[in-house]
Amino acid sequence: MEAVVLFVVAGLFAVVSGINDGGALVATGLKLPTVRPVTGVLVLVVAVAVVPLLTHQVALTFVNRLASFDEPGARIAMTIAVVAALIVVTTLSAKGRPTSLTLAVVGGLTGAGLGWGLPVNGGSVALVLVFGVAAPIVGGLLAWVLIRVLVAATTARGLWRWHWAGFLLQTLAYASNDAQKMLAVFMVAAGFSGAPVTYTVLVAALFGIGTMYGLPRGGRTLSREIIVSRPAHGVAAELSAGTAVIASAAAGMPVSMTQAIAGALIGAGVAQGGGRVRWYAAGKIVAAWLLTLPASGLLGWGLALLMKGFAGVRWT
Repeated sequence: MEAVVLFVVAGLFAVVSGINDGGALVATGLKLPTVRPVTGVLVLVVAVAVVPLLTHQVALTFVNRLASFDEPGARIAMTIAVVAALIVVTTLSAKGRPTSLTLAVVGGLTGAGLGWGLPVNGGSVALVLVFGVAAPIVGGLLAWVLIRVLVAATTARGLWRWHWAGFLLQTLAYASNDAQKMLAVFMVAAGFSGAPVTYTVLVAALFGIGTMYGLPRGGRTLSREIIVSRPAHGVAAELSAGTAVIASAAAGMPVSMTQAIAGALIGAGVAQGGGRVRWYAAGKIVAAWLLTLPASGLLGWGLALLMKGFAGVRWT
């Protein structure tokens, strides 16, 4: 029974990931007509389906390195972790504080693992957090450099070509890293450790549905609220965030693509004068990031303790 419940929760999680992440990824460069929204969504969905067939190390990090989800009760603990993450992200988003679903999942997995009595690797959790903090900083620093190069050396037509390159890099980075949190939940639900094409396609389809729904909101949050955005800012952010996230994927470390993009947009804005950055909006987003992991961790821990007390025994 718990496998069925987790499977349903995994499907919902994939749709919410599309709403939270997919719209933001496609929206970053909407001020350039090079990649139309429908084309962008299609490319993103195909990448989410195909890239895990080549590498799914980040998904294995979620399942094996944070806590051991092959123990008795693993499915119910994973269900609690995902539910805790969704509650925290939904609550913060409703209050106008968009946040990282990846951070929420890391917190939920850690808290639910501890609450359910699963082995939790504190060193791996700490390492994931280090990479999570580093990704938006590295993205920001790279964008600070790239925006100057693009403005000085690129024509409008050349910027279109760079936009395609940046969008493709960003898409591959997301599919090789952040997107694999969705596959990880299905891994535990269905009991596999690889990346069967049936499941990668299912994840991609559900993610695509959420992306289409979340596109308008994603564009408003990233391309308008953080900075007074111009086309070059979006291109610099795509290239920089994609580089930072794909480097983290090479180390098997999950990081948030939306965090990296936000950091890159701020870096691009600062490079052309800090007045372009809407610091109040950026501060709200950073505050939500800082709150997300401990809130989801505490909620996951509390829910796990409650469920264990209610059941009285470990579920298998």
